[in-house]
Amino acid sequence: MPNVLKREKQIEVLHHLIEGNTLRSTARLCGVHRTTIQNLLVDFGQRCQRFMDRELRSLTLKHVEVDEVWTFVGKKQARLTLDERAERSDLGDVYLWTALDAETKLVASHLVGKRSADNARRLMMDLASRLQWPTAGQSDDRNYNRPGFQKITQISTDGFTAYPEAVDLAFGPYVKFGTIVKDYRNASLPYTPSEMVGTKRKGIFGIPDDEVRSICTSHTERHNLTVRTLLKRFTRLSLGFSKKLANLQAAVSIFMAYYNWVWRTRDAINGRYRLPAAMLAGVTDRLWTFEDLFNAVQ
Repeated sequence: MPNVLKREKQIEVLHHLIEGNTLRSTARLCGVHRTTIQNLLVDFGQRCQRFMDRELRSLTLKHVEVDEVWTFVGKKQARLTLDERAERSDLGDVYLWTALDAETKLVASHLVGKRSADNARRLMMDLASRLQWPTAGQSDDRNYNRPGFQKITQISTDGFTAYPEAVDLAFGPYVKFGTIVKDYRNASLPYTPSEMVGTKRKGIFGIPDDEVRSICTSHTERHNLTVRTLLKRFTRLSLGFSKKLANLQAAVSIFMAYYNWVWRTRDAINGRYRLPAAMLAGVTDRLWTFEDLFNAVQ
């Protein structure tokens, strides 16, 4: 059934959701039933995903940082029954995988699902399909003016063991890839700030010794904070968690489209607002409002 809300009311409802309000608080503020809001959320989220799949192509990104941020659907992993653990991939612990460009802050690819080797491969294959690749014969050994393979990007990840195989599958010799593992003190204490006491950087392939210090995931980890601040479904110790995986995926798609085309991050040095990530990455040539995004994905 098509949504019968007026266009202005749909924009108002969606804007409340991406600014950190829960579904029920949005229903109270806007005077719209939560089932109607949920239907609008799923429909608009699917449109946003198709829009990003269409627009985020032939990207030129120098350094992509990949990380995962935890949440859960329905109930936490420890609450699942043995049958649910074996048969239900849409319940329990779920992760948002993000591939963020360190320079433009563009989220080139994302995925919502379990923290598994299969999802690591899916994310890397999707990321590879969105980047600009060299033309045939441009970077092979037969090109005497440019011998060797031309690297199209650098990828930095944490120490999750599935990443090396996934990166190699998606990019082969056309990528620089390294991992960084951070050591924390008091990391086992729940809900207390942990102190980082050291890092271990390792170039897996394509990174010479003099470039190991460039391996970094700090930008995507800072982006995780933005996700937890503006997406109530990722807020810890709250009742804003998703009851269905499809609702979570739709909410994430809306947020990523909003973040890439509308959201303006601040410069770390002078504190001034930067251009939206989509402008810095050359995807668009103008500033967008949320109403512009709403019109573009219809």
